[in-house]
Amino acid sequence: MEALALPPEIHRTTEVLDPSDGDEGETLVCTEDFEVNPFDGLPYSSRYYKLTKEREELPVWQVKYTFMESLLHNQIVIVAGDAKTGKSSQIPQWCAEYCLSNRYQHGVVVCTQVHKRTAVWLAWRVADEMDVNVGHEVGYFIPFESCCTAETILRYCTDDVLQREMMSVPLLNYYGVIILDDVHERTVPTDALLALLKVVLVSRPELRLVILTAPHMSSKLQNYYGSVPIIRVQSKHRTEVVYTCGIQKDHFLSALRLLFEIHHAKEKGDIVIFLACEQEIEKAYQIIKREESNLNPDLGELIPIPLYPTRKDFIPKPKQDKQKCCKKYRRKVLLTTSFGESLVWIKNVTFVIDVGVERRKVYNPRIRADSVIMQPISKSRAEMHNQILGMSSSGKLFCLYPEEFTYKEMKPHLPAKIQESNLTSLVLFLKRMDIAGLGHCDFLSRPGNDNAAILQVLYALLVFKDEFCCYSQCWF
Repeated sequence: MEALALPPEIHRTTEVLDPSDGDEGETLVCTEDFEVNPFDGLPYSSRYYKLTKEREELPVWQVKYTFMESLLHNQIVIVAGDAKTGKSSQIPQWCAEYCLSNRYQHGVVVCTQVHKRTAVWLAWRVADEMDVNVGHEVGYFIPFESCCTAETILRYCTDDVLQREMMSVPLLNYYGVIILDDVHERTVPTDALLALLKVVLVSRPELRLVILTAPHMSSKLQNYYGSVPIIRVQSKHRTEVVYTCGIQKDHFLSALRLLFEIHHAKEKGDIVIFLACEQEIEKAYQIIKREESNLNPDLGELIPIPLYPTRKDFIPKPKQDKQKCCKKYRRKVLLTTSFGESLVWIKNVTFVIDVGVERRKVYNPRIRADSVIMQPISKSRAEMHNQILGMSSSGKLFCLYPEEFTYKEMKPHLPAKIQESNLTSLVLFLKRMDIAGLGHCDFLSRPGNDNAAILQVLYALLVFKDEFCCYSQCWF
């Protein structure tokens, strides 16, 4: 307890247990029976010790000491790890311990997520592991919903929420450690944060920036930030990959056909299907629910769960029939798109079906409209789909495309969203940041030629508009 800086509540607890205040024998029993949680000053529950054993089995725990040393001596730390290794849940807790040791004099911890659902789920999971309450010591902040207080020491939020917070507090003085998760998704808010925080770190030498990303992004980030430590985390198991003999004429029907074949084979385990778009998620959900009555009851129950990356969806809850749960096997089928792997948090996933294509929106600045194109996923995305099974020693990945398709048709990485999106909102944001001297960004990937030209014109028009408004006020 002396190694960590304790909040006032914990000091009061230790004063109560001081041997000089009462009977020495009774005090010794209390200190031996109860280990106090340094974050809320209360004794740990029995569930805390159970979850701690599970946490120590995660691959990321092998680098905990290395990470804490790097965080202590470096302003920027990059953690490049496979999917489902525990980065998003464990590293923020270690950062909270770091801030606790500094008595929160530099601020608390914030961890960004690409998806709202992931931010909420992680807040609940981490609060459970830390043996604290959601909304108090751990909370989340997403668009139109906040579950945080002034006492929250670890916040999960979406990347666009933290970007908007910079509009009112450009230096983010409330935070001592900022964690950017899923940087490899390359969203526009994440790329903007990477650029702006590069400037903020110069103004705040005590601030720590932790970047969590996939392995293929580590070298690019190191070149961008300079000589910073990179910690690598690998999955425990390597899965079996099964390719088809040729290109499927209808990838959607092929994926559903394979789903029912796996179910009829009576092999245990949940299934994840990566589809091309969110419309296919809805269509697959309806088909599985319709075919449920035609399945052999002895095979168990198929429970489709749609996971929409870009919209707030309703997840149908299974019927609470306890007798049915005990007698029948229930297999979950998670339906998502190619970039929804961060939404998958079920541990019992044994099978992954990957259609290998995605429907992607690309903004055309010349016609000022989005174009929807169907294209193969990238090699890095296909590898992340494989890593979903990293915690399973007997998992199988079914790729609905031949192996040569990976080398001939798939690009190593797809362009960043900042090169394919409408940047009007980004221009307005940068104009707002220019008030704080942070308007000129050194982006990790610069916008395309057409997008960059329009960005410069819009920015110049906004500057001219401000000057024009000043003259107008003088005239009137």
